[in-house]
Amino acid sequence: MTTKQNMELIYQRLLDRYGPQHWWPADEPFEVIIGAILTQSTAWGNVEKAIGNLKKAGALNPIAIRELPVDDLAILIRPSGYYNAKARKLKAFVERLSESYGGSLEKLFALDTPNLREELLSIYGIGQETADSVILYAAQKPMFVIDAYTHRITNRLGLHPDKNSYAALQALFMDNLPGDEKLFNEYHALLVCLGKNACRKHPVCHECCLDTICGFRADQGNLV
Repeated sequence: MTTKQNMELIYQRLLDRYGPQHWWPADEPFEVIIGAILTQSTAWGNVEKAIGNLKKAGALNPIAIRELPVDDLAILIRPSGYYNAKARKLKAFVERLSESYGGSLEKLFALDTPNLREELLSIYGIGQETADSVILYAAQKPMFVIDAYTHRITNRLGLHPDKNSYAALQALFMDNLPGDEKLFNEYHALLVCLGKNACRKHPVCHECCLDTICGFRADQGNLV
């Protein structure tokens, strides 16, 4: 079986097992961006609480976040953890959006994908995973997001590239799948679902829909 066929088989099994995930869970693109920044180093449930606070305060928009004192913003997003640092990150994003794009996400997203990624990575607090989440889920451009779940699952499946880097693992997906935003969206969300439900740090292999094509066995004592 080729790598391409293997990647397609994995996707189909995940889709059959878990169904469409409908990610990202947000009402509009700016909320996606806020969530992508706040979810760094925390569980999604904590992000939902922080976003809920911003909504109640009428602060879930670029102008409000830009005008809100950083200490007040930090209090609102406190449930997300590392709230002082994340408040500065949110401020950095909305300031760049205002200064370079007149506060318009449409103008920002009009950049072609390589330039959009470069621009996002130049903003304080935005790394590769966050930038790619914004590109895929907010700008709706085909860019595969790599996270800790993806690293763990591909490693256990024996698909992890020899060069252990974000770019190499991203290329594994983007070089072997059609460059379709909706496919990348669903595939990434399904991997997250698998990582949470079966392919955990201490895996539950008997509940995994990929068990027959995975070389990893929990009873071997080589947990990764």
